[in-house]
Amino acid sequence: MIKIKDNWFIDEEDRVALLRGVNLGGSSKVPTRPDGSSYRLEGFFNHRDISFVGRPFPLEEADEHYTRLREWGFNCLRFLFTWEAVEHAGPGIYDEEYLDYLYQVVKKAGDYGFTVFMDPHQDVWSRFSGGDGAPGWTLECAGFDIQKFKVTGAAIVHQTHGDPFPKMIWSTNACKLAAATMFTLFFAGNDYAPKTRVEGIPIQEYLQSHFFDSVRKVAEKLKGLDCVIGYDTYNEPQHGYIGLTDLRKRYGDLEMGIFPTPWQSLQLGSGFRQKVEVLRRGVFGAVVEGHVTLNNEQESVWLPGRTCVWRENGVWDIDRNGKPVLLKPDYFHQVKGRPASFVQDHLLAYIRKYIDVIHSVDRDAMIFLESETERAAPVFHEATQHNVVYAPHWYDGVTLIFKRFIPWLGANLFTQQPVFGTRNVNSSYVKQLADVKAQAAQNLGNVPILFGEFGIPFDLDNKKSFKTGDFSDQVKAMDRSMQAMDANLLNYTLWNYTSDNTNERGDRWNDEDLSIFCRDQQTHPEDINSGGRALEAVIRPYPIKTSGIPLSLKFDYRSGYFKYTFECNLALTAPTIIFIPKIQYPEGIEPNVTGGKVLINSDQQILEYWPSEPGVHSVIIEHR
Repeated sequence: MIKIKDNWFIDEEDRVALLRGVNLGGSSKVPTRPDGSSYRLEGFFNHRDISFVGRPFPLEEADEHYTRLREWGFNCLRFLFTWEAVEHAGPGIYDEEYLDYLYQVVKKAGDYGFTVFMDPHQDVWSRFSGGDGAPGWTLECAGFDIQKFKVTGAAIVHQTHGDPFPKMIWSTNACKLAAATMFTLFFAGNDYAPKTRVEGIPIQEYLQSHFFDSVRKVAEKLKGLDCVIGYDTYNEPQHGYIGLTDLRKRYGDLEMGIFPTPWQSLQLGSGFRQKVEVLRRGVFGAVVEGHVTLNNEQESVWLPGRTCVWRENGVWDIDRNGKPVLLKPDYFHQVKGRPASFVQDHLLAYIRKYIDVIHSVDRDAMIFLESETERAAPVFHEATQHNVVYAPHWYDGVTLIFKRFIPWLGANLFTQQPVFGTRNVNSSYVKQLADVKAQAAQNLGNVPILFGEFGIPFDLDNKKSFKTGDFSDQVKAMDRSMQAMDANLLNYTLWNYTSDNTNERGDRWNDEDLSIFCRDQQTHPEDINSGGRALEAVIRPYPIKTSGIPLSLKFDYRSGYFKYTFECNLALTAPTIIFIPKIQYPEGIEPNVTGGKVLINSDQQILEYWPSEPGVHSVIIEHR
């Protein structure tokens, strides 16, 4: 059983446990019935009659995938489920078949020795606003007609946009009408939409209570499974309109494509055509490359009998000439008479409620806390009292956005500034992760850190590798991120492992392709490594358990050079255990240690080490 001690995970023998795992899985964002792959429009809007049974894979495939992941050295799973998977049929109607399936597939993960934490996943609110997560009925209860999102520019959705779907364009939905409105209502409806109610209940309370009840259903179902150590708070929460100083100005960290301002979005949603900027994303930010007129049809995104929630709450109105008038451009800038802070005012309040929900079912569960993407954690000094783990995300932004690996070009995810020069990029990535650790210690206290997501796209350079079979750029890109994780001795769950990934459709969601496994690369099914991608970088030696305190970790996949240094605690009699993957050391190893006893179990791919003296010790391995 994994527990928390100071800022480390520890096992039942007080050894420091390093958690290294994957997100399972990328296609868990979409239904299995009907096939919800985002390129398919058929049945898309029939959102209540669906099923997620079989995500991340059918039960009959579980042994295959868990065996592979265990062989690759992973010991932890960030296990995705969505609110939609649990409560798609309508408010208060739960999919018991899915919950039964979820129990079985998670239980089997425990049978294979995995540590699991559950992730109620979402991206830009819902599949119907271009992402995944919330059921379609949540948008409808706010008044939206989800079939009018395309014509009104309220969201860009793969199913209705068609192919090709622009790279990473889905993320711009966070700033568009549908998702921005829903995030604002969900986190801050009481402050900004007090006139908006559902079934007589304030909409914030209505949405949050149904979300909490769905997560509670999952927690109750999985209670008693020792492998489940905790729950993620909310994947990549977004602030919507909260904190904006002027609705007439565009906002967002990733500006590209057709990009209306919030005020333009409000008008478009109520049937007023607008001339909107079209942006191109470059290394140095967004540039305007043209304009396009939206909603020439003058359609309303609001259901019959409903009106814009922001007009309803006094943000804007229509004058006597029938023209829209913005009454309060800074409406979302303040809360209770002071400048609004989404993270501190609204996200933290949500997190406190979430902790209470989870701990009402399992008082020992860890809470894997996420803040807003690319933002600091909330100041929450009592986090250590609530079994909190900080679980931020981090990506090699240039590689992710442009789907190219450029060794000498990177970006600082937090300052949005480019970084030039191979050495500078490498050191910048190490420092960015170190800065996250330092900031978390300042805001949350002495809590463990596990990076819930990082990874690289495999469809680089217009899927060139799928034709040539040369994945060397992917290996280098992955290793660059892995080196930064190792240098900071970080726990992580890599994004991602998708059991039904294909070269043509990637992870089956918004044309993303970040899975470290693909059936199309599985040329020899009898080989456990067949189908793996960039395994030279992904599968690497690391200390699974340490009888003492980890100090440093370094691995070079080219030479096989591995060095791990730790300060041993001789009061602990159990050995330090290091994963030694066969794929890196097919000829075996001859470790160099600083004194003591070493046992090597090649079948289990582990090295056990008992130092003979107190103090700092190291284990060094190279290719034979």
